[in-house]
Parts: sequence; structure tokens; C-alpha cells
Amino acid sequence: MTILVCVAALFACHSCKTPGEAPVRKVVMLIIDGVPTDMIERLHPETIYDIASHGAFGVSYVGGEVGSYSQTPTISAVGYNTMLTGTWANKHNMWGNSGEPNYNYWSMFRIAKEQEEPLTTGLFSSWTDNRTVLLGEGLESNAGMKIDYVRDGYDLDEVAFPHKDMELHVFDYDEAASTAAAECIRNDAPDLSWVYLWYTDDAGHIKGNGEYFDEYTLKADEQIRRVWDAVQYRQDNFNEDWMVIVTTDHGRTADGHGHGGQSARERGSWIAVNQAVGTRFKNGGAAMVDINPTVCQFLGMEVPLRVRMEQDGISFIGETIISNMNAIPYDDTAILTWDSHVEGKDVTVYMAKANDYRTTGQEDWQELGTVKSGDGIFKVDLAKAGDSDFYKFALVTEHECLNRWLQN
Repeated sequence: MTILVCVAALFACHSCKTPGEAPVRKVVMLIIDGVPTDMIERLHPETIYDIASHGAFGVSYVGGEVGSYSQTPTISAVGYNTMLTGTWANKHNMWGNSGEPNYNYWSMFRIAKEQEEPLTTGLFSSWTDNRTVLLGEGLESNAGMKIDYVRDGYDLDEVAFPHKDMELHVFDYDEAASTAAAECIRNDAPDLSWVYLWYTDDAGHIKGNGEYFDEYTLKADEQIRRVWDAVQYRQDNFNEDWMVIVTTDHGRTADGHGHGGQSARERGSWIAVNQAVGTRFKNGGAAMVDINPTVCQFLGMEVPLRVRMEQDGISFIGETIISNMNAIPYDDTAILTWDSHVEGKDVTVYMAKANDYRTTGQEDWQELGTVKSGDGIFKVDLAKAGDSDFYKFALVTEHECLNRWLQN
């Protein structure tokens, strides 16, 4: 009996605070569906701003680059997959709320499971497709990736969640998902979790701008509070350092009823995070694609270079060496430019003349040379490179990868 008690005590204290021991890092992301930036700034939801008071609140954007190959519909599942993969729709291949994602562009959940010591993961979602389609749980094409803690399926259970007027059964889903997330985080503390709250989008579709939409946005903030309280409990009682990210997947049209286009309000997004951020975030330069590399950096995950070189975002924590890459055709050359934030760092330039990664998960990158970050420019002689109607370029530093397509 004594031995059993000692063993139990050992396991109970495994994550307890130990002087001098580095805390275990963990992440939980929460998406509150379809709430535009101006609403959050006007309503100033208590929990979202409490989280941000420990780090930052910043405006960001969704929708890719308007008029370019990366322009992305401001639609829910599209936004979720953008967050998960760190790529725009031209890569992850979700163009609406149904579709077939390209799992060659790894989600952060896939990255977590590809670690030498796989991380534990959790999903708390009122929409089952988040797991079965976007994350592709168990699919051979996604390496059979599994999620450790799953609380979903509420949208398929009309007995426990009978349909109500104003789609309020969806709010009931969110109540269940947020309660389950808080309980699991408090008791099991997965290393990486995603919590999805749905009803705010329905409230906007049904009523548009107005008191009803405001009311249920604030109710969603109360649901977020359950998760935030659980995180604070873990940090107070265990040797853990948590990153909490709250964001939305898209904004709304001017009247609040719709979304999907490229108006400023539809593209407008926001991020609240409880960790310190860099200058680019503070200046409104963050995007939905930045969440994946930020999470990977915070958790110290090893990401294969071939995966990183396809991601369209860069981390908004820590140092940013370069950003805002562009590729400009000029006669028989391509002029690559970028913004430099730290001088004297190595930037290695790569080129590919195809996009094999889309179908194979591999790319034939050619290394063109290494320059300094402060140079801000690199000229590629396309005549020497060989004829092609498609070129893909990448810039790789010790902290980030930027990429750009050039196509006739």
C-alpha cells in the first residue's frame, strides 16, 4: 500500500512547480466565428481583453492578397484551415465550407504528431467537420494523424441538442464545447488545443448588426472565460506556461449579415494573445497565416524545411528578420525584394520551376545564393534558369521562411 501511494504521489506531482525547472509550454487557440474587428473594439469583451492585457490585442487580416494568386474567400472553414496550416486557399485547397483539403500542407496538429516525442492534442468543436475534414483525423492521406482529446459531434446529435428557433441549438453546442474544453484543460492539459465557437456567425447572419449580435458576442466571451479560467488554474498550480490565442475567421459585410468577399470589413480580423509580441504585430501587420508558425515556435516544434518553405505566414513572437517578400518580373529577370528588420543576417534564396509540392509533398528547390538581410533585394536571371511559365521563390533565414510565386 505504501508503494502504491508513493507512486501515485509521484505522478500527481509530475507537472507541479519545481524551482529552477523550465515550465512546460502549452497552447490553446479559440476561434469565435465571424465577429468583425470593429465590434470587438466597440464592445471591449472582458475576457478577450483580459487575455490581451497579459500580451497584446492587434488588428490582422484574412483573405490573402487581393487580386493575386493567394486571394482567399472570407468564409468560415477557409479561415479555419488558413489558421491550421499557415497557408492561403491556393495551397490548402479549401474554398468554401465543404471541399477536400490538401494535406500536403501540414496543419499544426500534424506537425505536433510528427515530433520525435509527439505532443498531446485536443479539439473542442461544435462542428464535426473541423476534425473529420479540415484536420483529416485518421486519414491515410494525412499519415493517420489522431487527436488525443476530442469533444465534438454536437451538431450530429439532435436528441441532446434539439433544433430551436433562431438556430439557438448552435449556441447550445458552444456551451457544451467550451465547458468540455475547460474541463479537459483543467484535468488533462493537452499540449495543443483548438476550441471552436460557432453561434456568433449565425447571430450575424440572422440579425445583422444590432443588439442581438452584440449580446451573443458577449455571451461567447463568457464561454471563452471558462477556458481562460482553466488555463490560469493550470499556470497557478503546475509548472506550465500557456499561450492563449483568440481570433476570428472572417469579418462581415457592412450590414453584418454576410461575408465571403474582399471588402475591408470582411477581410478585417483581430488576434488577442497573452504572450509578448513583436513590432509587426503591434503595427497591424499580422495575418491569419501567422498563427501556425507562431504556435510552432512557442512550442519549440521542429518543422521540416520543406513544410516551412510553403507556409505563407511568419511568427509574430520573437525576432523578425525579414518580411513582406515580393517578386517582380523585369525583362528576363525576377527581382526579389523584402523588408529588413535586422541587419547582417544570412538570407538564403531558393527557386523552383514547378509546384510539385501540391501533388507530392516534395519540391525540387535550387539554391541560388546567400545574401545579407539588409540588402533587401536579389535579382534572378531567368534566362539562365531555363524557360518556365511558373517560378516559385523562397527566402530562408534562421527564424523565418518567405515565399512568392511568379507565373505567366
